[in-house]
Amino acid sequence: RFVTFSTHQRLPILTNNQFRSFVTDAIAAAREKHGFLLLAYVIMPEHVHIVLFPRPESEVGRVIGDIKQESAKKIVAVLEAKSSKLLERMRIVRDQESKTTVWQRRCYDHNCRAESNVWEKIDYCHKNPVNRGLVRDPARWEYSSFNAYSAVGEVPLRIDEPCFDGFTHP
Repeated sequence: RFVTFSTHQRLPILTNNQFRSFVTDAIAAAREKHGFLLLAYVIMPEHVHIVLFPRPESEVGRVIGDIKQESAKKIVAVLEAKSSKLLERMRIVRDQESKTTVWQRRCYDHNCRAESNVWEKIDYCHKNPVNRGLVRDPARWEYSSFNAYSAVGEVPLRIDEPCFDGFTHP
């Protein structure tokens, strides 16, 4: 599955390594809890792409919800401690209650039905920072799985080896 989720109003909230680390930590915790394979990821300033292979019984929406909830708690706590003006732009009223939100409610979820489609999405993740002009070389974007595939440098998250034998989860 190729999943994209974005920050509230596509605000560039994920522009520092601390907040990006909160997201990678949340992905790692969700992987531990839900047992999915993580094939690729990239954390951009206002959205996240991940390529994952969920267990048959897993609900991808619940997986993404856990990632969003865990990372949002930490991001909001830091912003509140700093009395950040960004909090004003993150406030919404839902069910007649004022809330601070980091993420948009929905996400984009695409089923990859062929091995070639999986590799296309992995490549898309890795090229995203280059295409956006954030770096010239994908190896320079630290919060991506590119270096796990190229063995160039460190990566914040361990990547699972893709298994394409009938798309069965180990």
